[in-house]
Amino acid sequence: MKKILTATMAAVLATTTLGAAGAASAQSRDDRRYEQRQDRRDDRRDDRRDERRDYRQEQRQEARQDQRAYARWQQAQRRYNAPRYAPPRGYTVRTWSYGQRMPSYYRTNAYVVNDYGRYGLRAPPRGYQYVRSGNDVVLAAVAGGLITAVIAGLFN
Repeated sequence: MKKILTATMAAVLATTTLGAAGAASAQSRDDRRYEQRQDRRDDRRDDRRDERRDYRQEQRQEARQDQRAYARWQQAQRRYNAPRYAPPRGYTVRTWSYGQRMPSYYRTNAYVVNDYGRYGLRAPPRGYQYVRSGNDVVLAAVAGGLITAVIAGLFN
């Protein structure tokens, strides 16, 4: 009886040890698979991040090239007749210079020059617009109003 009991205990211990080892190896396999999936996700995420960074860098380079195409300050070669100018309420006529920011009041439809071809101006780069300020025309960013170029004395 003692031998049977000992043999049974040994068998139970052996199966539990093997079962635990099998479960541990299965768990480690699952962990490896999970880690591999995470690594692939991280790689894809890094690739997308790199693509976005490259795209933004290309956009900045194009914007810089567009800005270089325009001189910062130009004297108009010819003067054009235009309707009388009235500054926005609370503002006076002033001269603007490169790097300043125009208030949003100036960037409304009343002051934006949409028929730039009629006045001998080139098409503004994407994200920029011509804005009239007194007798001058200013090339300013649509979003923030940053002035890129000033064309002085375009209007009578």
